[in-house]
Amino acid sequence: MTLAEIQKKLESTIEQSQVTMEGDGCNCSAVVVSPIFEGLSLLQRQRIVLAVVSEEIKSGELHALSVKTYTPKER
Repeated sequence: MTLAEIQKKLESTIEQSQVTMEGDGCNCSAVVVSPIFEGLSLLQRQRIVLAVVSEEIKSGELHALSVKTYTPKER
């Protein structure tokens, strides 16, 4: 799975999100900015993002994903 594929999947699944990816195909990090994170804890935000790629992580296609989340106001 390429960084572009991960980015596209996150952006198409998480409403009004802007995603920036870094790293390589199996170990990467994502910065996700979306208004849906408003009022959510850090753990709740990360669970939303990781749920989108859970199948890829389970299958080993994506080894690890580091996640940072922000609302547009925080960015």
